[in-house]
Amino acid sequence: MRFVNTVAVVTGGGSGIGRATAIRLAQEGATVVLVGRTAAKLEETVQDITRLGAPGTADRFAADVTDREQVRALAAYVQNQYGDLHVLVNNAGISTHTKWLELTEQEWDDVQRVNIKSVFLVSQTLAPLMIEGAKRERSNRAIVNVASLSGHQAGAHIPHYSAAKAGVINLTKSLALELAPYGIRVNSVSPGFVETPLTERGLQNERFVKAIERNTALGRVGAPEEIANVIAFLASSEASYMTGSDVLVDGGWLIK
Repeated sequence: MRFVNTVAVVTGGGSGIGRATAIRLAQEGATVVLVGRTAAKLEETVQDITRLGAPGTADRFAADVTDREQVRALAAYVQNQYGDLHVLVNNAGISTHTKWLELTEQEWDDVQRVNIKSVFLVSQTLAPLMIEGAKRERSNRAIVNVASLSGHQAGAHIPHYSAAKAGVINLTKSLALELAPYGIRVNSVSPGFVETPLTERGLQNERFVKAIERNTALGRVGAPEEIANVIAFLASSEASYMTGSDVLVDGGWLIK
């Protein structure tokens, strides 16, 4: 119960790692605001949290986190409804699998916008709410950005995604320096191959799955809940002396 009396915002909360993270935070007592473009998916996660009987509560706010005005509306909603913000998880992300010479400018822009611009917009817009709360009371406040193994090790056919996620890792470090004076910690987590809607198509290829199993020290694909566990740790007061760090959760891919 590390998140009692805690308000948390989770972007990309309708599926995958975002959904698992929202459930985990609510199970430990948080009031979680799920953010995403598709209200129906967000509502499904809210209903899942309710069905599980989590001690925390769940709310939803449909918004495109790459749009400044919609992010401002999100900030106003959190301020009006809850009056504070303790935890922000920037999880929204997309990717495509395209050869370099075939990669379009639109694909490049879309992936950069969702994967890194959203972290910039949401963090910059919601940080003042966290700072004001920190001035009123000393309590655990943290931002956790979801980066990727691809931000450490580039992959063929995903140069736009690799570039964006490498940017998230370094943006995390910059934000950590900027927000440390207010007592706000900023860290990132870099998942390896995890079973989510983003990887669903690739994981339907048996040869691809076998290659992951062969090249991962733990010999398997990860689950969203395993990433959510690490996000919850980084967001909690148990990680009180961690900021500017990136935590690889890749099953031992990079050491293999």
